[in-house]
Amino acid sequence: MTPLLATVLTAAAILTLVFLIGWVRLNPFITLFIVSVGLALVAGMPAEKAVASFEAGMGHVLGHVAGVMALGTMLGKILAETGGADQIALTISRVAGKRRLNWAMMVIGLLVGLPVFYEVGFVLLIPLAVVLSRQNSLPLTMLAFPMAAALSVTHAMVPPHPATLLAISAYHAHTARTLFWGILVGTPIAAIAGPLYAYYIVPRLGEIEPTPLAAQFTRASSPQKRPSFVLSCLTLLMPVILMLGGAVAEMIYPPAAWQYRLLHFLGNTDIALLVATLMSFWLLGSVSGLSRETILRFSNECLAPTATIMLLIGAGGGFGRELIDSGLSHSITDMALGAHVPLLVLAWLLALLVRIATGSATVATTTASGIVGPILASSPTVSPELLVLVTGAGSVGLSLMNDAGFWQIKEYLGMNLSQTLRSWTVIETLIAILGLLICLPLSWIIH
Repeated sequence: MTPLLATVLTAAAILTLVFLIGWVRLNPFITLFIVSVGLALVAGMPAEKAVASFEAGMGHVLGHVAGVMALGTMLGKILAETGGADQIALTISRVAGKRRLNWAMMVIGLLVGLPVFYEVGFVLLIPLAVVLSRQNSLPLTMLAFPMAAALSVTHAMVPPHPATLLAISAYHAHTARTLFWGILVGTPIAAIAGPLYAYYIVPRLGEIEPTPLAAQFTRASSPQKRPSFVLSCLTLLMPVILMLGGAVAEMIYPPAAWQYRLLHFLGNTDIALLVATLMSFWLLGSVSGLSRETILRFSNECLAPTATIMLLIGAGGGFGRELIDSGLSHSITDMALGAHVPLLVLAWLLALLVRIATGSATVATTTASGIVGPILASSPTVSPELLVLVTGAGSVGLSLMNDAGFWQIKEYLGMNLSQTLRSWTVIETLIAILGLLICLPLSWIIH
């Protein structure tokens, strides 16, 4: 299949999704299923393979996301019901003030996002955004967009995220220098794509219906005693601490050491969230005087609203897998390689195209760095650290319907398809474009 035809088919599939979901009002999961399988059939895949590919992509994404969402939602529910989220929110409100809460959420997103995946950071912090928005009578999107933008920037451009570390390895970049430039370049990008863009877009989104999931993070009970700020923060940040410990263990211990195995196990995303959730049951529940039966009821009832989100995220993964298995994403990548452009632009463009084709920032970074890495050997004037940053920036651009994060933010914030495209898709694209525009002039002085 020619690259041009592959691009046309992919664009047609995305436009069909927008039409069926936005105008026909067909159920998004059914729409993703139909369009994914239909695209694979048009691309020439056998019928049975097309269905199997969708199932494999859905299973792969849910295998990573389902446990994270379930545990994160339970943790957020207990924080809300015990008053721990209120305690954190009140302290942040006092320190930052109502007019700077969006900037405070950006800073929190940058800090929490350093050791954790975007999806994990989002489910950890969205309860806090819900409580802050309610207490201060602010739109949830005004706080959630800066937080999500910051999480996306750190996920894409700052080590020790796995995709960034793979790019560092492929380009033979220096980890400490990449971390330095990632923070220096990423902070202004997060500010522009987060709080500043939120000032512009939130008033223009129109009315957003309250989401049932947000209600899970609004306290319905009256705890006997509210936990302290320190205990509440410790519980919320426990996954971050454990994951950071796992990352540090990889740097200082050999893989055979028991310290490495223990910290690496505790730093696993699911295990870290499990520890924090159990900690919230025990510590926060006991401080607030909640019975075991009450905690069980809270942890069960909060999962119901996540079912739709999980289905949509899984279907987005299935759509992305169809693009890969049908060869469409490979053809689009070949088109980028045929363009004779500077190496920084080529790495960015490849990552962006793979991101559009697969929906995965991690796959985009890994694929682009694997292709551009050998070419870098013949271009000694290009900074490998900046190459890591532009690859990561390109990997998050144009978040569309095959991106799990697209459906996550849409459903958590209660937006419709048009509102999500005008807000979140633009935020991710701003991060991508600003990353390239900042790194290009820097490449003239950094080698």
